[in-house]
Amino acid sequence: MFHAGPAIPVGVDVQVESLDSISEVDMDFTMTLYLRHYWKDERLSFASTTNKSMTFDGRLVKKIWVPDVFFVHSKRSFIHDTTTENIMLRVYPDGHVLYSLRVTVTAACNMDFSRFPLDSQTCSLELESYAYTDEDLMLYWKSGDESLSTDDRISLSQFLIQKFHTTSRLAFYSSTGWYNRLYINFTLRRHIFFFLLQTYFPATLMVMLSWVSFWIDRRAVPARVSLGITTVLTMSTIITGVNASMPRVSYIKAVDIYLWVSFVFVFLSVLEYAAVNYLSTVQDRRERKIRDRVREQSLPCTCGMSHTRTMMLDGTYSEADTNSLAGYTEAPMVPEEEPEKHEHMVVHLSVSSESTATKKKGIRNFSIIQNTHVIDKYSRMIFPGSYIFFNLIYWSVYC
Repeated sequence: MFHAGPAIPVGVDVQVESLDSISEVDMDFTMTLYLRHYWKDERLSFASTTNKSMTFDGRLVKKIWVPDVFFVHSKRSFIHDTTTENIMLRVYPDGHVLYSLRVTVTAACNMDFSRFPLDSQTCSLELESYAYTDEDLMLYWKSGDESLSTDDRISLSQFLIQKFHTTSRLAFYSSTGWYNRLYINFTLRRHIFFFLLQTYFPATLMVMLSWVSFWIDRRAVPARVSLGITTVLTMSTIITGVNASMPRVSYIKAVDIYLWVSFVFVFLSVLEYAAVNYLSTVQDRRERKIRDRVREQSLPCTCGMSHTRTMMLDGTYSEADTNSLAGYTEAPMVPEEEPEKHEHMVVHLSVSSESTATKKKGIRNFSIIQNTHVIDKYSRMIFPGSYIFFNLIYWSVYC
């Protein structure tokens, strides 16, 4: 007959050997550690004159009682077995036992990517007895915060490990009861420099490249259209590449805000040229109609003359006088019956209310078409100013 006794205290300490990887897609981390258990089993005490402990390998573990500690929320874990199982059992003469094993575990980590890639993540590795409640087994950190030790050389490519610390609390299961649970907590801050080079800087360059079209002649349709399409497709590629390495979360990330706002700026630059091209076409048609109307009014036509003046010149006019009479209409005249017949020239001079020089000047003014549309002029200031203002707000909020 078995009698229930007090809970067996089992102390735990951990030495983290390495933090192998952090996966944003799978939301997990992989850690290799030395897990050590301390408890007292008087049945294993023995007499010793030197008071030295006895060390055994993993073969004895199957023959004695050991704590059934497991990793909560673990996906995969294994005990290293090269060249033999990495298990050590040390028994002291008074019955104290040290049970140590080298384990690699992959555990889940609930990550929040709302500030990605300007985020910090806190992950926990949780240890708990599988079968024994807190009434049977009391699991605790052997030396408090000093129970957790790490290697100073631990580093990650994308993260800065800020701190490790330990906590403990009770976990309740409705069907089995209360259990002691130990936590290894660590905080990771993401390195931003990689994403500046791979995401933010290329996106900013694409936006700035789209502004080049504002300085290109509005009549250079192939140049401006191809530039706009190139920047739009490049931004789409950048967005796709970033999302391919991220889990499909249902909320907006910080990098999504930056990339999609940049995409909107690039797309608006294409729409800006569409508006410029349309308005320029309308303006050219209007000016062409005005030029045609002015040209028709400037053609020499007797029906359009306000009044006609006739000038008679005898045969004694000089060549200089003839050249000065440009625009006169020459007509033959029947000679009068006089004894002396002189040659006469009748010149009809048209005089209109508006001089020819004024008409030509007006035609010249109508034919001047500026190559830069007013929308391009405003866009050169509005687009860069708005994008700089967006960057100031963005980096002040997330940094």
